[in-house]
Amino acid sequence: MRLLIALALLLLSNGSMAAPKADLWPYWQASQPTSSTAIDHSRWQQLLDKYLVVSPQQTLFRYRQVNDTDRYELGHYLRDLAGQDPRRLNRNEQFAYWVNLYNAMTVKLILDNYPVSSITKLGGLFSFGPWDETLITIAGQKLTLNDIEHRILRPIWRDPRIHYVVNCASLGCPDLQPQAFTAANHDALLEQSAKRFINSRKGVAVEQDKVRLSSIYDWYASDFGNLSQLQAHLNQYRQQPVQLNHVRYDYNWALNEAR
Repeated sequence: MRLLIALALLLLSNGSMAAPKADLWPYWQASQPTSSTAIDHSRWQQLLDKYLVVSPQQTLFRYRQVNDTDRYELGHYLRDLAGQDPRRLNRNEQFAYWVNLYNAMTVKLILDNYPVSSITKLGGLFSFGPWDETLITIAGQKLTLNDIEHRILRPIWRDPRIHYVVNCASLGCPDLQPQAFTAANHDALLEQSAKRFINSRKGVAVEQDKVRLSSIYDWYASDFGNLSQLQAHLNQYRQQPVQLNHVRYDYNWALNEAR
């Protein structure tokens, strides 16, 4: 038993993880292209306006400062989302719905367990984080964070930029955006998020003749393609083009907390 615990702690300390594959959950594939229903994300926006700190290389969240009233408002927002059936929305509204839901639930997870040094500390003893925990029920279906990202967002939209907008409350993660996603702004925010991450050192750092990339590009290589295809993707957004000759990967799981 001690050996198993030691091995689990070693894996966690090294930041090792097996990235889930995109695996479509057909139940969520339906949409209503002619729907004009718009989901209200104002409660989430107000929380971002009040507690998100934007710096040149990182956005940080003031978890410690979130008061009881705003915790209630976050819970109210999530209950409102849970009361919707996203299959009745058009595709753009659906995208905003799922991304905001994912990010808001992640913030709530941290708040519910605060103080915590890393999201990877949550979950069971042998779990690397809380991503497989059932957190919400929508349209009669119990959902985890992994369900939203890997069984809904990735397989339905098939857009690698999704990795830049779902936030895991960690310093190594693409930034939590200061704007709530909407049907109208979602593509602009996808572009903005990709550009910001790829031009940050946590995304791509050139170190002499070597390049240090975020582990996202290793974990989800199936979404970005081979090194040549990944290089083309990165240089689409890079201010200074990069050559991927000697590559290593890294990721910082420390909490994205504003001190």
